[in-house]
Amino acid sequence: MRHRSRPGRPRSDRVHRAILDAARELLIAEGFADLRLERVAARAGVGKTAIYRRWPSKEALALELLMELASPHIAILDVGDTRAELLAAVTNAMRALTDTPFGPVIRALLSQIAIGPELGDPFRASVVQARRDAVASVIARGVRRGDLRADVDLDVATELLVGPVYFRLMFGGELSDEFAERVVDAVLHGYSA
Repeated sequence: MRHRSRPGRPRSDRVHRAILDAARELLIAEGFADLRLERVAARAGVGKTAIYRRWPSKEALALELLMELASPHIAILDVGDTRAELLAAVTNAMRALTDTPFGPVIRALLSQIAIGPELGDPFRASVVQARRDAVASVIARGVRRGDLRADVDLDVATELLVGPVYFRLMFGGELSDEFAERVVDAVLHGYSA
């Protein structure tokens, strides 16, 4: 069965990228509450309809941007060393917040994620769940290796590893390698086999 293509020009990857870049720049500079799609379009050098053909709302645009920026920092490689992998779970989150465009964008969107279901619910279902799954896999590998207790609570252990990073993001505190080591050591102390 043949699918009919939609009338009009095919979507341009260059336009798509320009819109995401413009949205990122405006979110960082002005925050989500002041984000206007007209201004995103103007900064991207496109018409507003180019945005609405791709995203039905500014929440949908922000979500795609968050997902794109977060995805490279979620996976945790199996290196055969539970402590190193637990450390990667913490440092991946830290580096995403401190060394990449994800950090300023998540800061600009934190309150909207917390109170707005249009952005918060899909963000939690996609990015947050992907991070939880990646960390839970590390913990499960640690159990299989005999490094962690079999009765480890995956949800709590995951939150103990990544939660302190986001606590410091929101309320202040240094995100350093020494901090990451202390978080991992505390989790290992509590859950070692």
